[in-house]
Amino acid sequence: MTGIITDFKRFAVHDGDGIRTTVFLKGCPLRCLWCHNPESLIRRPQLAYLTEKCIDCGACVAACPKGAHQFGENGHTLDRTRCDGCGDCAAVCTAKALKFYGREMTVDEVMAVVLEDRIFYGTNGGMTLSGGEPTAQAEFTLALLEAAGKAGINTALDTCGDAPQPLFAALAPHVDCFLYDIKHIDSDRHRALTGRPNDRILENYRFLAGTGAQIEVRIPLIPGCNDDTATLDGIGAFLNAAPPRRVKLLPYHSYADGKYAALDLAPPGAALTFPDAAQMALAADRLRRHGLNVVVG
Repeated sequence: MTGIITDFKRFAVHDGDGIRTTVFLKGCPLRCLWCHNPESLIRRPQLAYLTEKCIDCGACVAACPKGAHQFGENGHTLDRTRCDGCGDCAAVCTAKALKFYGREMTVDEVMAVVLEDRIFYGTNGGMTLSGGEPTAQAEFTLALLEAAGKAGINTALDTCGDAPQPLFAALAPHVDCFLYDIKHIDSDRHRALTGRPNDRILENYRFLAGTGAQIEVRIPLIPGCNDDTATLDGIGAFLNAAPPRRVKLLPYHSYADGKYAALDLAPPGAALTFPDAAQMALAADRLRRHGLNVVVG
């Protein structure tokens, strides 16, 4: 069995408890305006071109079988309509101006990377599956979790929750902690911000909470989108009915703008603003009024 992997983040300390190796899988059903992993949205491989790193060596021109790379009066140009995602150009780019997102890997190949860092995990670190959305590659995600369990590795699943409930029922016995996104409480507003309604997301949360699963809820805070009192109170009341172990409030940021540029994509959240410390504190306090353990990320 193989899956499409975007990247690995080793020695991660914000993707669950302890020190972890985060495995990023490609594919996601949502299109959030604030997405910070655009390279993980679609399943097919993608080529990123970081123009500031290019040294005009021409190695990519010789390596590309489709003629997607050219050099002319304006320097290096990339014709993405010719690119078939083979990755040959990125393999020869010594300046690291070309990066290939999307490697087909087996379960054993992924676990070999995870197990290399085992000595650092301690008692509560381990493997986190993220993306994109891991449940978009359902069979591969389940196989990875089962393999980690057999190896005695703690597991966390970072999920938007938008997948069939039977899949979560199958995953739950193999997940030590779910990192579960709650982006908005109103379904219509959720659809406007992410492209999908949230009915299934909320129902899956209730289901997982009912199984006794360990859940850390993550709320990205975006001014003008979900920081109003009614929305925060709605989320707080919903979570109060089945409290997670922790709520992590995360400020919106634009760190991914460089990724969008490298992929020739326009950042969908270009008009969004960033929350300041005072706004984060107010939102956290509002959620705490509902008896929740809130941590500001």
